[in-house]
Amino acid sequence: MTNKTRVGLIFGGNSSEYEVSIVSGHNIYNAIDKDKFDVYPIWLTKENYFASLEDSKKVWDNPSYTIKNPHKMANVSNFEQLANLPEIDVFFPIVHGNLGEDGVLQGLFRLLDKPFVGDDVLAAAVTMDKEMTKILAQRAGVPVADWISIKRYEFNDKNNEKLSYDYASEKLGSDLFVKPSNQGSSVGISHVTKASEYLPALEEAFKYDDKVLVEEAIHGTEVETAVLGNDDILVSGVGQIINASGSFYSYKNKYEDNSTTTLQIPAELPDEIVETVRSNAEKIYRATECSGMARIDSMLRASDHKVIFNELNALPGFTNISMYPKLFEEAGIKYPDLITRLIDLAIERHNHKSTLLHKPE
Repeated sequence: MTNKTRVGLIFGGNSSEYEVSIVSGHNIYNAIDKDKFDVYPIWLTKENYFASLEDSKKVWDNPSYTIKNPHKMANVSNFEQLANLPEIDVFFPIVHGNLGEDGVLQGLFRLLDKPFVGDDVLAAAVTMDKEMTKILAQRAGVPVADWISIKRYEFNDKNNEKLSYDYASEKLGSDLFVKPSNQGSSVGISHVTKASEYLPALEEAFKYDDKVLVEEAIHGTEVETAVLGNDDILVSGVGQIINASGSFYSYKNKYEDNSTTTLQIPAELPDEIVETVRSNAEKIYRATECSGMARIDSMLRASDHKVIFNELNALPGFTNISMYPKLFEEAGIKYPDLITRLIDLAIERHNHKSTLLHKPE
């Protein structure tokens, strides 16, 4: 009989970050301390089907691998594969984007009364929405790029003034970014500098979400820091994104093999800027009630070196080029130890919540 903690490692999903999740899951599986943990890979297919243990390992060797006719099974039967696993002690979801980062899987784990790595339900839902995160960051006193939001019903009203480039540029300037409010990895983002680009950019962003943000462009370099912990937190040093081609840190620059992007870790920046980035990260982590982990991304504006919050990633990538594990490696926490800490934090939070009363004594 084993004394190891049994970890359900969930990866995949139906978001635009599906392939990244596959790689992250495989990396975690390879790096996790096998002397402490028995790991059970659980592939969540693009059709939201929980695959068998055997199929879950096959997709790592062949990312285009599919399960034949998964829709022949009713949705509730998806859980059949989970029932075939040993009793899981803690779940480690590394499903990026919708379902994995927006509170959906977190709600399932709460229903199952199981510990899970990363944010709880509220923080996951809030931080998935860029506008909600910006509002809370502002409330915490952290500078953010100015913006307007457009809901789908407004987009469908062709007379709505928000659909006019003149309206947006009067509010925010002529140099704009248009992005889905609930999306990751720079998917659906367009850089707009003239009227003819504005509506096509909105149309592209609305392919991915029912709410779109139009933001003033902040020109400079992206700086990122990582946070680890529940009540007691550890903020890493700062990394900087340099030499990225194009006008912003795109999906291609983040993940493709021919990326021109370099991660500078630690960032070669003045101490006061590094401390501002780290201080802002802690304020945002607290304001959004994050737990477990998060990566906080900001822009260092070229014109005045002001640090401006961009977005929070509550389930950051764990690929070979991902900033989150690299930042903590620079801080002296090796990849396998980081995974162990995240699992310990999940169990710690679950144990604490089990002491809370749900009705008067």
